[in-house]
Amino acid sequence: MFKCEELLQGITYECVRGTTDREVNEVVCDSRKVTKDSLFICICGYNVDGHEYAAEVVSKGATVLVVQKDVELPADADVTVIQVEDTRYAMAFISAAYFGHPADRLRVIGITGTKGKTTTTYLIKSILEKAGYKVGLVGTIETIIGDKHIPANNTTPESFLLQKYFKEMEEEGCQIVVMEVASQGLKLHRTQGFTFEIGIFTNLEPDHIGPNEHADFEEYQFCKGLLFKQCRLGIVNKDDAHVEAVLKGHTCALETYGFDPSADLYAEELKLVNKPGELGIDFSVKGKMDFEVEVPTPGRFSVYNALTAIAVCRHFRVEVDQIQKALLGAHVKGRIEMVSVSDEFTLLIDYAHNAMSLKSLLTTLKEYQPNRLVCVFGCGGNRSKLRRFEMGEVSGTYADFTIITSDNPRFEEPLDIMADIKTGISRTNGTYIEICDRKEAIAYAIDHGQPGDIIVLAGKGHEDYQEIKGVKYPMDERVLIAQILKERRGTV
Repeated sequence: MFKCEELLQGITYECVRGTTDREVNEVVCDSRKVTKDSLFICICGYNVDGHEYAAEVVSKGATVLVVQKDVELPADADVTVIQVEDTRYAMAFISAAYFGHPADRLRVIGITGTKGKTTTTYLIKSILEKAGYKVGLVGTIETIIGDKHIPANNTTPESFLLQKYFKEMEEEGCQIVVMEVASQGLKLHRTQGFTFEIGIFTNLEPDHIGPNEHADFEEYQFCKGLLFKQCRLGIVNKDDAHVEAVLKGHTCALETYGFDPSADLYAEELKLVNKPGELGIDFSVKGKMDFEVEVPTPGRFSVYNALTAIAVCRHFRVEVDQIQKALLGAHVKGRIEMVSVSDEFTLLIDYAHNAMSLKSLLTTLKEYQPNRLVCVFGCGGNRSKLRRFEMGEVSGTYADFTIITSDNPRFEEPLDIMADIKTGISRTNGTYIEICDRKEAIAYAIDHGQPGDIIVLAGKGHEDYQEIKGVKYPMDERVLIAQILKERRGTV
């Protein structure tokens, strides 16, 4: 049991009914989970407003309500009502107190930016574990606690779930947590209630702007910057055009990385690595450290990701040889993930699912001068048609051959989505073929692979399902590839 007033420490509030001198059994924000003596937090969601369930949760046994606006309750209800300015903000502090402030005993590293968050979290985790640390991870793909892998619903979980994960990580013996910090998570106060040891900024490009996300680029930029008012040390990409705006009003110490020789840690002498079935890059690290690095993923963004990880791990006194070995062996599911199919051509899987990320990927792969650059992709249903036109135009412009297929059609017809993609490709001179079934599309790409080709399966990345008419069916591209290769061997 907890004293109500103990859970409210760190937030400004007014007790508008009842008393804070009462005991609370548990903290909940889902009306379906209310039990006797619960503290219920009324959250204003996009589709549901918790304030509307005030009377219901009191009838179920909730004895404390945390609200940001008036609620209707029976006159004789024995309930305490705590008024705050923002219940999401309050929930972060209440949750931290409820779980015993586990983040105070963990060293939490938060990574924000448009691109590179997922890959960088895994790189940092890999390096630190090579150095003997036990590391938890919270991100877009999953949360990792010891041997437990929990699929993610949000890049940054709601504050209550995040604090629960921190508590479990502490109990598992983790010393460090590395996590992705989405702008939406910052906007909705999911990371309040604790201080990050290190905050990282990778880059910023227009994205996540629209209904239920950010009103405009300025708000997106501002929300990214909130991390640097909540960390002790900020490590930022000096090359990014928006870095000064993101850091406006920061309260942390700062370090920089990039290609700029004035950065605290910078890269130079880049060399492309092109081996059968593997694309990578070699470079020199200069500044506060001095050594050579090879990473088994292509392009300048791979250098940025590696530099970020190196800049962080320097503060944990990781040896150079441990960094080198960890970076060379690190692989992230669905992020430029090489899949061994043939010694004659290279096949990779990537999560690129909008025009910006697809263009970045294809232009990077072009630098390796493939015989042909083949792009297999589709677009999600019940999403912007503009994204389909743009991705079609990008693939038609930068790929030598496009295979249009199905992604997550959701409640739309796959052929209608593919027709929109064709509209984009028609603005270019790109050649293409349409194969609706994704497995057949991948099989076609493999069967028609030519020596020196680079084939990229874009859009699905780490996802292991295909969503059709509200149902998620199992579909992992790695499994599909294995099935295709087994079927081909069976016909030889």
